[in-house]
Amino acid sequence: MKYEDFKDNETLEQMVAELNASGTNVVVGKLDDLINWGRANSLWPFCFGTSCCAIEFMCLGAARYDMARFGFEVARNSPRQADYIMVQGTIVHRMAPVLRRLYEQLAEPKYVIACGACAVSGGPFKNSYCVLPGVDKILPVDVYLPGCPPRPEAMFYALMQLQRKIKVEKFFGGANRKEKRREFFEQHPEMAGAI
Repeated sequence: MKYEDFKDNETLEQMVAELNASGTNVVVGKLDDLINWGRANSLWPFCFGTSCCAIEFMCLGAARYDMARFGFEVARNSPRQADYIMVQGTIVHRMAPVLRRLYEQLAEPKYVIACGACAVSGGPFKNSYCVLPGVDKILPVDVYLPGCPPRPEAMFYALMQLQRKIKVEKFFGGANRKEKRREFFEQHPEMAGAI
């Protein structure tokens, strides 16, 4: 896709400016680019599908959409072998500790995509007593994918946004994401002792 076709270019440009301001050695910078290129083009998903968004994700593996051309085809059943977790569907309060535990089992650096209206904000069940009003209450989300359910094309767009984010990261000394987790727990002190 062309650069102009993406929506959130300002955030990525700000990340690039911060990385360039700190300065980096040419060899380390090129090695960083190579590693991030490899990481971005071979993302292995761990899908936590509870509703109709999971059905839409299954379409990505079929012949019409073929997620293998982007390097997403190795969907894992174990969080220890995955690069990111894609939360697809409604998360009830009873499932929240399980989802949190699975997130903690992902290897660093790890990412989260909130897929669909239910995962983003609770969706049509937002005011229910048992539904979590957005997965960002328990996990630090990297990409929000709205829709009810989002089309496979929208899922590709979200995955390409995650690829763009990974490509501009600083792998050496910056991509371990412990800083982001620390900021998340500072904003949500009630979750610090969870699980």
